[in-house]
Amino acid sequence: MDEAYKFLQTEIKSATTVVAGISGGPDSMALLHLLIQLRGSTNIKIICAHINHNVRRESENEAVTLKEYCEATDVIFETMKIENYSDDNFHNEARIIRYNFFEELISKHNGEYLITAHHGDDLIETVLMRIVRGSTLGGYTGFSAITDRGTYKILRPLITMTKEDIMKYNVDNVISYAIDASNASDKYTRNRYRKYVLPFLKQEDFNVHKKFLKFSQTISKYDSYFNKIIKNIINEVYIDNTLYINKFYKEDSIIQERIIIYILESIYNNDLSLISDAHTTAIMKLIKSSRPNSYICLPNNILVTKSYTKIIFSNEKGLMEEYKLELTSLISLPNDKTIEIIEETEDDSNYICRLDSKEINLPLYVRSKKPGDRMTIKGMNGDKKVKDIFINEKKDMNERENWPVVVDSNDNIVWLPGLKKSKYNKAKKESYDIIIRYY
Repeated sequence: MDEAYKFLQTEIKSATTVVAGISGGPDSMALLHLLIQLRGSTNIKIICAHINHNVRRESENEAVTLKEYCEATDVIFETMKIENYSDDNFHNEARIIRYNFFEELISKHNGEYLITAHHGDDLIETVLMRIVRGSTLGGYTGFSAITDRGTYKILRPLITMTKEDIMKYNVDNVISYAIDASNASDKYTRNRYRKYVLPFLKQEDFNVHKKFLKFSQTISKYDSYFNKIIKNIINEVYIDNTLYINKFYKEDSIIQERIIIYILESIYNNDLSLISDAHTTAIMKLIKSSRPNSYICLPNNILVTKSYTKIIFSNEKGLMEEYKLELTSLISLPNDKTIEIIEETEDDSNYICRLDSKEINLPLYVRSKKPGDRMTIKGMNGDKKVKDIFINEKKDMNERENWPVVVDSNDNIVWLPGLKKSKYNKAKKESYDIIIRYY
């Protein structure tokens, strides 16, 4: 563990406050012990950040034991309890909660570093899992010894250590720790790699963790190099959450793929557990599709929409829900437009509709589009799909979802505001008693 001690000594020599993620298990307790030893020469303030995941009966007692240890060693103890989980992916949700808590403590205590107990065996498991699952180039690095988060850095001083190294350190220094029985369960993917794959690799080469660390560092260098290239061109092809296909196609295929990855990493805030190469492939297929309007859904309600020569990344929750509103005088619509009944106007554009109440069934309604909507356009024999009107007018998927449709009480479409007038619309010289304006 001398290597880990020297790493910490070098990195935090000028720090005043560090936050350490401590579960109470053997890895994190070894880390906490290292930090306490280091405090003698650096005079740092240590914040022990403990999460009670609330999934084991032993958790409450373990938190109490850890708190007592911190009080005895003059370490500030901070804890939180996760009361419930909403996500189907327990590990992913717990990770997000953990790091949000860590960042709160960084801010509260003006910490410069977050220190975690990830070690060499963890790195092997992470790299292998991402290779099998599929990931980005950055994802294949697993994690690094130092991660710069802007306002603070994450340090992983045990990255060169194996589990065996850590257990020996605990024995030599008589360090007590808790054992999480769920770590032995085959239910979780990581546990299966830990139990069945790592022993085989270590039989082949006991220092295999060093080979994986070198692999990680090499991939990280290439990833950083590509990111520098992408940062120089991204503002030309990707503006306001919109990727411009014509500009995108001017780049080499490998740069195209890296642009997609860069966008995904920015959307998911580098949470690479949510991104796989399948998502990159799906977006590339969407871009190359002959269909002018289509979309795909990504994790966390992210919607990727193709609209002719644009690819738009948006939050699916932001799409308007179905609605139907009675038109009496004035309505503020969910697309931030307004529709109202007015007394008079000389305007005769598609933003004005004139109707004769004797030819329609009142009241009038404004609603969202529905599958199968059809309308009879003024001056045209037969009816036409509203979907085809949107296509002809080159309206993208988001615009279509938010476009108002004016109908009578029998659900006959009398007007597609701003686009098309129906057979019910009256010319200025004809008889009418209703005027509607859209703006």
